[in-house]
Amino acid sequence: MLLKLVPEGTNVPFVNARKIAYAFSTLMIIASISLYFTKGLNFGIDFKGGFLIEAHTEQAADLGELRSITGGLGLGEVSLQTFGEDNQILIRIEFQEERSLVEVVDLVQETLDSEYSDNVSFQRTEAVGPKVSGELIESGVLSVLLAVGAVLFYIWIRFEWQFGLGAVIALIHDVILTIGMFSITQLEFNLSIIAAILTIVGYSLND
Repeated sequence: MLLKLVPEGTNVPFVNARKIAYAFSTLMIIASISLYFTKGLNFGIDFKGGFLIEAHTEQAADLGELRSITGGLGLGEVSLQTFGEDNQILIRIEFQEERSLVEVVDLVQETLDSEYSDNVSFQRTEAVGPKVSGELIESGVLSVLLAVGAVLFYIWIRFEWQFGLGAVIALIHDVILTIGMFSITQLEFNLSIIAAILTIVGYSLND
């Protein structure tokens, strides 16, 4: 005997509430756009520019201890994450007006050598300037626009232009609300988020 979660003959009039849904979605879109222009986004180092350090530890990296140490260096925003193995660390530090890459790297290296419980060696260091960051923003926006345009073109050719327009409206709706959420929460907006937005575009199309 099959378990029926919904009784037979159940009819929920979702379409009757469409005007409420339209009004709510419109309100959320207006709020998201307003937040973007008034509060802005908390751009990460990928977009603001900064210093990148690829480090290696002998044992599994303790990110909590590393964040505690690097957070007290007075370098502003410092982002740490593991990649590949759990002893490989990527350290991102926001751009410093009065310090060069060499000075920042030396400061971090000396501090970790004296305070961290494991040996840390730096494999690679590089600086991402504001100009490069601006190009990354343009590339990110362009990638999203091209994805939306490609979806519209495909559906227009494959089905009818009305379906393509409806799909693109849904995509734009989801993307705008996502950006609005990042604006209100001030979570870090970086290249990984651009990839996530492109994923949202794909899921919106499937829906």
